[in-house]
Amino acid sequence: MKIEKYFPLYFLLLFSMVSWSQNQKIDSLVSLLNKTRNDIDKAQLLNAIADQYKTSDPKLMLDYAQKAYDLAQKINYELAEGNALLNLGNANIISGNYPKALQHFTDAQHLFETLVVKNDIERQNGLAKALGSIGIVFSEQSNYAKALQYYLKAVKIYEQIKDEEKCAKLYNNIGVVYQSQSADFKALEYFIKTQKIQEKLKDANIGITYTNIGNGYLKQNNLSKAFDYYSKAKTALEQHPNPRALGEWYNNVGLYYKVTKQANKAIEHWKLAISTFETIEDKFGIGDSYLLLGQLFLEQNKLEEATQMADKSLVLAKEIKVLEQVVLSEKLLSDIYQKQNNSVLALRHFKLYSQAKDSLTNEENIRRSVEEELNFDFEKREAIQQKEIEKRDLLLKEESKRNTLQLFFAAIFGLLLFGMAFLIYNRIQLKKNLTLQKELAEYEQKALHLQMNPHFVFNCLGSISSFIVQNGTDSAIKYLSKFSKLMRLTLEYSKETLIPIDKEIESLQNYLELEQLRFNNKFTFSIFKSDAIEDDMALPPLLLQPFVENAIIHGVIPKKEKGSISVRFTIEKDSLFCTVEDNGIGFSESKAQKEHSVVAHKSMALDITKKRLEMIESTTKQKTEFKIEEVKNNPEEISGTKVTLHLPIQYIK
Repeated sequence: MKIEKYFPLYFLLLFSMVSWSQNQKIDSLVSLLNKTRNDIDKAQLLNAIADQYKTSDPKLMLDYAQKAYDLAQKINYELAEGNALLNLGNANIISGNYPKALQHFTDAQHLFETLVVKNDIERQNGLAKALGSIGIVFSEQSNYAKALQYYLKAVKIYEQIKDEEKCAKLYNNIGVVYQSQSADFKALEYFIKTQKIQEKLKDANIGITYTNIGNGYLKQNNLSKAFDYYSKAKTALEQHPNPRALGEWYNNVGLYYKVTKQANKAIEHWKLAISTFETIEDKFGIGDSYLLLGQLFLEQNKLEEATQMADKSLVLAKEIKVLEQVVLSEKLLSDIYQKQNNSVLALRHFKLYSQAKDSLTNEENIRRSVEEELNFDFEKREAIQQKEIEKRDLLLKEESKRNTLQLFFAAIFGLLLFGMAFLIYNRIQLKKNLTLQKELAEYEQKALHLQMNPHFVFNCLGSISSFIVQNGTDSAIKYLSKFSKLMRLTLEYSKETLIPIDKEIESLQNYLELEQLRFNNKFTFSIFKSDAIEDDMALPPLLLQPFVENAIIHGVIPKKEKGSISVRFTIEKDSLFCTVEDNGIGFSESKAQKEHSVVAHKSMALDITKKRLEMIESTTKQKTEFKIEEVKNNPEEISGTKVTLHLPIQYIK
C-alpha cells in the first residue's frame, strides 16, 4: 500500500502539463523582465519565473534561479539571494540531485537566520521554507528522524506567523513521517490537524487527508470511523478530481473490505483502482493493485486467478524497475506454486525472490552508505556555517562596542547636564537597595536566632555542667555530642534556600533527642514521613524548629503528666503538609500562665514564619497557608496544640 502525500512549500508531487494560463503568466513575466532596468526588480522577476517552471521544466527553473542568485550576489540583495537558493534547491530535488539540493537549502537557512530586513515576515517565511525543504530531502532518503526535526522547526515558524495553509501542508508531511515510523497515533493526530485547517480553507487536497485519516483508524481497527473518513474522501475526490489520489483511495478501501471479510467488494475496488491508474499510466499503482488481488485470491485458494495477478504485477515491476514490487511478486508466486504442490516452480520463484531480496538489500545498503556520507557532509557543513555565524556575531558585537563608545563620548556633554538628577536618583535607588538589604539581613538574623537562640544554648551548656557535677560523665558526653551535631546542622543549613526533607527530619530528630535528655524524658516524640514524598523533595531549612520548641517549652513541659509530640510530613492535593502536634496544656492555658514572655517570643516566630511564607509564595507563585489551632477531645476539654503548614511542593535543583 502506498500513502499519497503532497510536499509543502514548493511542490505537490504532481508534475502535470503546464496549462495555457501558466504559459501566459511566464510569457508576461519574461516580457516584463526584458523591459526592466532596475537590478532589484530583475532579481525578483528571475526568481518568480524560476518558481513558475517548478512543475514543468526543472532545467529552466535551474537556469533562471542561477541567474537570480548571481545578480542578487552582485548587488548584495540578500532576500533575493535566499529565495534564489530555495529555487536552486527545488530544481535539484526535482532532478534527484539530493546532495546539491541539501547544500542550497542549508545555505538558504543560514542566510535567512542572519538576514536583517524591514519586513521580518519575509525573513521568517524564507527560513521556514528552507527548513521544510531540508525536511523533504531527508524524508525522501528515509531519514525520518532528521526530517521530523526540520519539519517541526518549520511548522513552529508558520504557527508564529499564522500561515495556516503552509501549517496544514507541514502537518500532513509530519503525519506521513510518523506513519512511516509506524507511530500511528501520532500520525493520526497530525492528519486531523491538517483536516481542520483544510476544511476551513476549502483545500482541494482534503480528499487525500481524509484517506490518510481513514487508514489510521483502519490500523487501529476502528472500522466505523475508518469507513466514515473513506466516505468523506470519496465525496471530496469527486469534487476535486485527482486520478492518482482516487486510485490510492480504491486500494485503501479495498483493504478495508478485506479486513471486514467482504472479499467481493475488496476485489471490485481493486479492479476500479487498476482502471483509474491506467488513465494516468501509473504502472506502480497498477502493480500494487495486482499484488493485493493476488494475495486475496491466494487466501481464497483461487490459485489460477492468483497466478495471473502475481504474473502481471511481476511484469510491471520489472518494467518500471521497482525491486520492492519484484520481491513481493516473486514471493507471492512461490507461495502459490507451493500451495499447488508444484515444487519445481515454487523453488524457482523462491530463488528469484531471494535474489531480488538480496539485490534490494544491497541497493539499500548502498543507498544507506550514500545517505550516511551525505549526512556527514551536511553536519560538517552545518558546523562550519555555525562557526561562521558565531564569527560574524562576534564581529557585530565588536562593531557594536565601538559604536557604543562613540555614542558614549558624544553624549558626555549631555550627561553632565543631567548629572545632578542622575546623582539624586542614584542616591535614592541606593538608599532603597540598602534598606531592602538591611531588612533582609535582619529577617535572616532573626530567623537564625529564633532557630538557635542564646537562651537555648545557655540551657544546654548548663545541663552539660549539671551532668558533669553530678558525675554523669556519660550523659554529659552524650548530651554534648548531640548538641554539637545539632549546632553543626543548624549552621550548615541555616543559609540554604532549600534542603531535602530528610535533612530537616535529621535536624528535628537531634533537637528533640537533646531536649529529651535535658528534661529527663519528660516527653516522647515521633516523626512521620509519607512514602509519597520523593527523595529530592525539599523545604526551607529549620522552618519547623520554632514550633517544635514552642510545643516542648510551652506545651508539654508545663504539663504534669508525660507529654508527647508528633511531627508529620505528608502530601495532599499537590501540596506538602507539615504538622507539629502536642498533647500539652494548650495555647490558651500557656498564654495565661506566661503571658508577657510567650507573647513576645511567639509574635516573633509568627512574624518571621509569615515573612518566609510570603517569600515562598513570591518564588513559586503558589499559595501557602499557616494555621495554629487547639486540639479538643470535646468542646470543654483541651488536649493540646496543632500547628499546620501547607507548602507548595519544591525540589532540590
